[in-house]
Amino acid sequence: MRRPSSSPPPARGPALAAAAAVVLLPAIFPALFSPLGRAFPSLFSEWNAPKPMHESLLNQALQWTIPDEQKRDLWTPLPYQGWKPCLKSPGAHDLPFGYIQVFLDGGLNQQRMGICDAVAVAKILNATLVIPHLEVNPVWKDSSSFEDIFNVDHFINTLRREVSIVKYLPKEFSWSTREFYGTGIRATRIKTAPLHASASWYIENVGPILQSYGIAAIAPFSHRLAFDDLPADIQRLRCKVNFEALVFLPYIISLGRTLEKRLRSPVQGHSIELAQQGVEENTNQAGKYAVLHLRFDKDMAAHSACDFGGGRAEKLALAKYRQVIWQGRVLNSQLTDEELRNTGRCPLTPEEIGLILVALGFDNSTRLYLASHKVYGGEARISSLRKLFPLMEDKRSLASEDELAKVEGKASVLAALDYYISMHSDVFISASPGNMHNALLAHRAYRNLKTIRPNMALLGHVFVNKSMEWSGFQQAVQAGHKGRYGQIRLRKPTQSIYTYPAPDCMCQG
Repeated sequence: MRRPSSSPPPARGPALAAAAAVVLLPAIFPALFSPLGRAFPSLFSEWNAPKPMHESLLNQALQWTIPDEQKRDLWTPLPYQGWKPCLKSPGAHDLPFGYIQVFLDGGLNQQRMGICDAVAVAKILNATLVIPHLEVNPVWKDSSSFEDIFNVDHFINTLRREVSIVKYLPKEFSWSTREFYGTGIRATRIKTAPLHASASWYIENVGPILQSYGIAAIAPFSHRLAFDDLPADIQRLRCKVNFEALVFLPYIISLGRTLEKRLRSPVQGHSIELAQQGVEENTNQAGKYAVLHLRFDKDMAAHSACDFGGGRAEKLALAKYRQVIWQGRVLNSQLTDEELRNTGRCPLTPEEIGLILVALGFDNSTRLYLASHKVYGGEARISSLRKLFPLMEDKRSLASEDELAKVEGKASVLAALDYYISMHSDVFISASPGNMHNALLAHRAYRNLKTIRPNMALLGHVFVNKSMEWSGFQQAVQAGHKGRYGQIRLRKPTQSIYTYPAPDCMCQG
């Protein structure tokens, strides 16, 4: 196989100089870039305590006694819905030709989808897949590789009948590295794969490169395979990768099991009377826990352009952040807060998701695990949620320093730990849509586990109504979430198989 020649990379001097200026000038001349700094010294801080946005509802929720029948219904597992996993093997693969490399960006769950698509593309092209390369996450600065998160041997062995997968390229292709593709235009790199490309696109555009060079590297590769008009065996293969081949490393699973066991154990030394309140046998709550995935980071808060109760200083800080990160190109910023909330575009705050959980039947004895990275506003922002759920835990409160030492500072590994604990919970709820929400919605549907999907449009309308009393709020929340506890929803055209695995990967029986 011939090695492609390189073309000189385009001049990057001006771009690098501009980037350096953006980073360095505010530090060198802070007065030029922080004209509001003297008036608002904490302009970019995340700890200023906002006042509760729904103080009346919060006070009523703290006094509310939830009926045992509602708690019993909430904690009862989903009944069998007539659907079961259905992943018939497509049979042994033909002798493969050539190698496929992919370079995946994004967080853990976006990369997870990319891995599934990479296996599917290798199957479509009858090529050998090299274990995907995970790019350094620019937000979390995490350099974790595939091998740092997933069990590689299990991955290869589970898929060995369907697709040829190797850990490393053979010596004759050792030149095909991430660094090689970052220093010039290469004939073996495919940069033009369209979003949701068809199988025929890969055959027509990547196939010839494999034939000429014996290798093809695809980057970018996120969301680069269609969800429709694919053979049934390819769809099932994607689900087999997602639900069976991608298993975390033993030490992640071991720590996950340890934390799960602690969540299911009686609380020691933390208001025992409160912990025992409401966990009687007739409520089905004893020994159970729920997971709340709370995605409320600064990027999300700023990009939403919503008001989160932090006053003028917070609004200015988020507006300035939008200007720095997106140069002000955020369509939501053209709408009022009420317009955004009425259309369900505002992420739920910790206070709001806490009120929703109480309305749905979770009480102050609930063992609630908080799966999140960093909440905008820090502990002050979470204070209302913690008042409602004083037994709330996260990985740092449950694990010892020694247990966390191996995973600390590795955002993808920490996300994997949250994923494991979320998959094994009795109830899972996500505060807002996103990749982790979608991944767990699909995986738990596949296993028939109770998963609450917030009705964002309804909740936006409810929270805009500042005069609503607790009884009306509770009734609206309960009515708006009927049928949203994990009931199977069939995938519609263009929808993601990584959110709705039925009917492609599940059978009625």
